[in-house]
Amino acid sequence: MANDFIRIQDLLDNPDTHVPVCLCLDTSGSMMTTIGGTLTGRKKIIDGREYDVVTGGTTRLETLQKGIKLFYDAVYEDESARYAAEISVVTFDDTAHVLTDFSRVEYNDVREPIPQLTTRDKTDLGAGVNCALDRLEQRKEEYKEKGVDYYQPWLIIMTDGENNGPLPELERARQRINKMVRENKLSVYPFIIGTNEGMGTLASLSPRQKPMRIKETQMKGLFKWLGKSISQVSSGSLGTFKQVSLDEFEVTGWDEPLE
Repeated sequence: MANDFIRIQDLLDNPDTHVPVCLCLDTSGSMMTTIGGTLTGRKKIIDGREYDVVTGGTTRLETLQKGIKLFYDAVYEDESARYAAEISVVTFDDTAHVLTDFSRVEYNDVREPIPQLTTRDKTDLGAGVNCALDRLEQRKEEYKEKGVDYYQPWLIIMTDGENNGPLPELERARQRINKMVRENKLSVYPFIIGTNEGMGTLASLSPRQKPMRIKETQMKGLFKWLGKSISQVSSGSLGTFKQVSLDEFEVTGWDEPLE
């Protein structure tokens, strides 16, 4: 992972206009929900809910991990996006974690490692979103300090359930996002994985883009789409408001095998 010195030096060496993208990802225990597999007859309480225990199959977390790799690959394969996009990964479960700070997908012809996800129990959505917004704000300040131009930041939120973290933290996130979106300072892309639970909460965190429900089999296709969409933004005119639209019809083309 690029260290702080490399990240700052890159702003001086790389004259391209930057696109900061923060992936805010649910790593609560429910992300171990498995598609396929064989029932064992046992039960287990995870994230406040009862689940059947299975052997084999593919978990949501494993599919999300593969999707992140495809996202990094799609950004790398597009020359404009490769030098413009800076990606940070923030995860949330019992609390928020900065898995990777903002960096390009490669430095000096060396690919950055793909962040590795792990799970814990609960779903503190508010903490995750506030942490992601903090990272975006700090990176924008670094751009300004170094005189680097940047496009409107992206916040991609992915969760598979309802928030069960502190409500004041969630409300603070909601107020921050609404202000930034209203002022055209942020693009938000919200996704619910495999359920409709929490859709209303996620909608309140995205005043401009309607949240979308995606199946586990669509996560990899989604990340490919997001990677390619970065190119559309990075090739646009600086100073113009440009948010890549996301509509229901696009989801039908995202289906891919879990393996």
